[in-house]
Order: sequence, then C-alpha cells, then structure tokens
Amino acid sequence: MSEREQPGTPASGPASRSLGATSPYARDTVRLALVVGALGVVFGDIGTSPIYTMQTVFNPGDPHPVPVSTENVFGVVSVVFWSVMIIVTVTYVLLAMRADNEGEGGIMALITLLRRGAKRGATRTTTLLAGLGIFGAALFFGDSMITPAISVLSAVEGLRVVEPSLHELVLPITGVIILVLFLLQSRGSGAVGRLFGPIMIVWFVTVAACGVNGVVAHPDILRALSPTYALGFLAGRFDVAFFALAAIVLAVTGAEALYADMGHFGRRSITRAWLVLVFPACALSYLGQGAVILDDPANISSPFFLLVPDWGRLPLVLLATAATVIASQAVITGAFSVASQAAELGYLPRLRIQHTSESTFGQVYVPWVNWLLLVAVLTLVFAFRSSTALAFTYGMAVTGTIAITTLMFFYVGRWRWKAPLWVLALGAIPLLAVDVLFVAANGTKLFHGAWLPLLIGLAAFTVMTTWARGREIITAERQRREGSLREFVDQLRRDGTLTRRVPGTAVFLNRGKQTAPLAMRANVEHNHVRHDHVLILSIDTQPVPRVPPEQQIVVDDLGYADDGITHVSARFGYMETPDVPEVLRRLSPDATEGQLQVEEASYFLSKIELRPGDRRTMPRWRKRLFLTTSFITADAAEHFCLPREQ
Repeated sequence: MSEREQPGTPASGPASRSLGATSPYARDTVRLALVVGALGVVFGDIGTSPIYTMQTVFNPGDPHPVPVSTENVFGVVSVVFWSVMIIVTVTYVLLAMRADNEGEGGIMALITLLRRGAKRGATRTTTLLAGLGIFGAALFFGDSMITPAISVLSAVEGLRVVEPSLHELVLPITGVIILVLFLLQSRGSGAVGRLFGPIMIVWFVTVAACGVNGVVAHPDILRALSPTYALGFLAGRFDVAFFALAAIVLAVTGAEALYADMGHFGRRSITRAWLVLVFPACALSYLGQGAVILDDPANISSPFFLLVPDWGRLPLVLLATAATVIASQAVITGAFSVASQAAELGYLPRLRIQHTSESTFGQVYVPWVNWLLLVAVLTLVFAFRSSTALAFTYGMAVTGTIAITTLMFFYVGRWRWKAPLWVLALGAIPLLAVDVLFVAANGTKLFHGAWLPLLIGLAAFTVMTTWARGREIITAERQRREGSLREFVDQLRRDGTLTRRVPGTAVFLNRGKQTAPLAMRANVEHNHVRHDHVLILSIDTQPVPRVPPEQQIVVDDLGYADDGITHVSARFGYMETPDVPEVLRRLSPDATEGQLQVEEASYFLSKIELRPGDRRTMPRWRKRLFLTTSFITADAAEHFCLPREQ
C-alpha cells in the first residue's frame, strides 16, 4: 500500500500575499493599491456611521431620550470617541487581527482556530465557545439585513434637509436603490470595486472637512477628546448615559468588517487606512456635529447634513448615498462569504455559489442568500420607515458579535501564544466590561426592535446547528450502509466471473476510503460491470481558507493496484472551489497506473433519499427543519464542477 502527495501548480493567492515585486516602487504601489481597496470595501459601514449616530443619540422619539445640554453633548461626543478607540482600535486593530487563520480573519476564522485547538483536548469550555461563535456568525446575518436598510435610508433622508417637500419620496427612492443593488449582485463587485476606493477617499476627506467646519465654529468641543468627559458622563449621569450607549454603539457598526476582510487586504493595509484616514475623519465628524448641536439644539434633527451650508447639502446627500451603497455592498458580500464558509465547514447545506472574480478570493455570489436578503431588507425599510426607528434594532447584533469575538480571541490567545493568565485578564476584563455594558444597554431596546436581530440570529443559529447535527446522523447511517471498501473489493475478486470489466475511467465521489461508494455498489450489483480504472475521490474541506497546491492531492492505491482501484483525496480550504476535473488533470500517470482520460471519464454520484425516522436522534421538529433545509442544497455536479454530459 502506498500513499503520496502529488505536487500541483501554484494557485493565485490574495492580493495581500502577492508582494513579490522586486523594486521598492512596485512594492509601494501594491501596498497603496491595497490601502485604497481596503478603503472601498472594508470601511464602508463604519465610515457611514456618522450620518445617523449623533442624530439617533439625541432623537426625541427615543424611549429613553438624551436631553440636549452642554454637559450631555460633551459627554456623548467623548463617549463616542473613546468607544471607537477602545472597540475598533484596541479590540480589533491591535488585538483581534493578530489572531488569523492562515491570513484570514473574522468570527469564522476564530471558530476554526477553536476547532483546531479542540483536537488537542476538547473541553466543555471549547464546545461552549464554538457554539457562541456560531451564534455570532448567525447574528451577522441579522446585521447584513439591517445595514443596507438603515444605511441607504439614512442617506436618502438627507433630502428632507434639502427640501422638506421631498419627504414622501424617501421610501420609494430607497426601495429602488436597494432593488437595483441586489439585482446587480450576480455581476460581482469586481467591475465596480475599482471605483469604490476613490469614492470612499472623497467621502472621508469630505466628512473630515465638514467636521473641521463645525469645530472651527466651536473649538471648545475639542475638550471632549479628554476621557474625563466620558467618565464624568458615565459616572455622573449614568441614568442617561446607560441608555445613550444603545445609540452610541452605532459609531462602531462595521468594526467586524476590519477583521473579516483581513485576508483580502492584509492587517497592515487595514491598520494604515484606519489610523491615517478613517478614524481621524470619523472623529472630526463627531466633534463637528457636537459643535453644531451646541450652536442650536434644533440641529439634532440632522446634525451631519447641517454641517454644510445650503448649497452643499444636495451634493453631500448624493455622495452619502453612494457611500452607503458601498457600505451595503460590503456587508452583502460579507454575508455571501460567511454563508459560503459555513457551508464548507458543514453548518449549512451545500449552496450554489458563483465566484465573480478570477483573481480575487472571497468575491462570491450566493443566489439563495441574495434573494433572501433582498426580501428582508425591503421589508425592514417599509416596516420601520425611518433610520431612527431602525436604529433601535441595529445595536443588538453588533454588540453581540463584538462581545463574542472578544471572548473567543482571549481564549484562543491563551493556548496559541501561551500567554500568562494574568496578562490576558488585564486586557480581557476591561474590554469585556465595555462590551457587556453595550450589550446590556441595547437590551433596554428589546421591546422597541432589538428583538429582531436576536430572532434572526436565533433562527439562523438553529438552522446551522440542526444541519450540523443532522449531517452527523446521516453520515453515520450512510457509512453503515456503504460497508467496508476492503470487503467489497475482496468480494469483487471472488466473484470476478460475475462482474465484467469495461474500458474507461469511472470516478466515484465518496466521503473517504474506508467505505464503498453506494453508486459503485449499485453499478456492480445491478449492472454487473466495473471500469478498468476506478478512482474513489474524496473532497476534504480543511478548516483553513486555502490549502497549498503541493499539499492538495494525496493518492493511495489502497493495495488494489492490480484491480485498478485508486483512492484520491483532494484537500480544499473553505474559501476554495472544489474543481474535480482540474484535480484529475493534475494527477501523474504513475500515481494512477496509467494516463487518465479525464475528458472521457464517467462520474458517479451517490444519492440518498431523506425521510424522518422513528429513532430519537433529534426532536421531530428538528428533523423536519433538517429536511426542509436540505431542499436548498445545490446540485452536486455543479458544485464540484462536473461536466453534465459525463
């Protein structure tokens, strides 16, 4: 029996790892392109938060309104600034982005790191945190529904500031923009992605300039940068400050995108873009809006757009609309990516996925998720009808994901870097205290809309965990029915006269090399034939984004070389497309006892019929949920890139 890895041709990697240029000028050009790209994709959500954050904090229609006073304005601006500093700069940029999985970030990366650590010795804590991680990923789906609705709606609402009579057009225009946005998803973001960076640069420069305009009018607002104002507001006016946190959290929405998109642009590019442009621009905008509110408390109706004179408001509305569309695009793409990764890791069925870029990893289109999001986003827009009403629903998903990410990061850091417990405690306790405070504050909005993302997250979590559990049960039953491959081949040898060998290559997709594929059994038992060359191919999805080409293919003759039966294991990362014909083309003739005729090979898929059984493996309602979820499973031939005619 022999087992050996087959070398492969190098695959294209993400832009962040292609800094192989020889000249310093070329390297600087690539790095600049990565920074610009990050500005266009990563920071759209958090970069448009200034449009609605301050307006929501002082919204008189809030169940717990913050009274407009000089003390409260200084306190709110200071808390906003230091919340962004602590959660985004410290938690994500300085800490979480160091916990990468082969260069990839995001909560799915932390889940895979936990799973990898669990193999060294699974504990109840590891299992609990992995479950929390799945719930955090589920909450992201709620975020991806709310973000396009509140972002686009808040930008179009600027028309009310330009001309109050345009009030009735806000909802129809918002609906049309969202509809067009989702209809264009199938084309991919690659074509328009090159425009995103420059537009967002213009956006952040404009936001900063508008903020400076307000600060110049009231330079005293700069005192709010002192943490004493934030601490004084929280300690002296806690009854007001606590409820204000439910709206202040809007300033950090999109923080998870910095971590999730790290694999596309690299930690260094994202860090530079955040510290050099995005953070200063957002901070100046919040300071400027605070100054505008101090000038006239009536400006709380729309402090962002009132930072500019009348002649500049319509252009600012148009620019803000473009920026919010970009922000929505980034979140929608993130939802596609999370769904794709969850499916590869076994938490969702195999989904129909289209890769929309040949050169950039992560640019995928998932039709089923796209249409689900479209219906959900339009429903939210026309049900809540204003960005301030939607803001009540927004914070719960964001704070939940942030708190779970922080907790998982410090747990992973414990065994990954062998950090002393007291060092982790020094960082974890204050950061988690801030996260828990925000979660508790958003809990006060539970009956005002905060239940919505929790409901969405709970529903997605139930589907994902039910599918994972059901998949385990089905796999165990399938292995029982398939039986031992060795015993099956021994039977073929004994009954050689009853089975005729026919020319050609047959490829049977199977989950491993221990059991006999059901399709192979059926072919022998019913047709009494087998092919000269039989390849049992297993697609093994690894808990890493990509598998190096030289480690991707493993060939094992299983000791059946004389029988023409070979097992091939093809390893893919959860962000790669399993292309079966391409794998077969890369096999050497020596590995398969002769040259494979890939273009003439026949592919066999084993199909099983699912129905609820009487055994108490799961509650009956979960069995029905599993069966219902199975209907969205993508066609296997398309998923594995198999030629239909073969």
